[in-house]
Amino acid sequence: MRRTLFSGVILAIAGAVVVYVSSALDLELESAALLGGALGAVLALVPDRTPLARLGGFAGGFLAAWVGYALRAQFLPDSAGGRAVAVAVVVLLCVGITAASMNRLPLWSTLLGTAALAGAYEFTYAAAPPEMLSTSFSTATTLLLNVAVGFLAAALVAPTARGERRERPEQAPTDDDPTSAQLDDLMMEKTQ
Repeated sequence: MRRTLFSGVILAIAGAVVVYVSSALDLELESAALLGGALGAVLALVPDRTPLARLGGFAGGFLAAWVGYALRAQFLPDSAGGRAVAVAVVVLLCVGITAASMNRLPLWSTLLGTAALAGAYEFTYAAAPPEMLSTSFSTATTLLLNVAVGFLAAALVAPTARGERRERPEQAPTDDDPTSAQLDDLMMEKTQ
């Protein structure tokens, strides 16, 4: 419980500092402070694979979403059908990235990267699709800076793989588990 509270306090302070410094220096990071900080924290706090693998998956998904926006801007009609094709291509790219990495880059982190760009950029894109190249760079920069701050802040208190006992939900019995074998024997007797 302490770790959760400490994580929350660190993230709140980091987010407030980003907004304050951005406002003072006119960096315009405020628009994605909460979204980027929260996504960066998720990448740091989820204890699945290495931090580098989680970041790699996020980057791959982020780039897949960027490809989707480029396809929409250059080749696809601005219709439900065009958007549907773009969504399908982006999701398949995320799956392809995970498959190409032989599951070293988790699918959830590639999808998180895709969701990050879509969440931060969709309204800007919809307002001016022909300006995709310039507007996507500014949105991506703003978002990725906030993701980095959230990741670094949460990484200070993120769970480690060794030396730390975490509470885990009960695991399902395996075939090697005596209670599982007893249940199988009982079921066999009942069906005979």
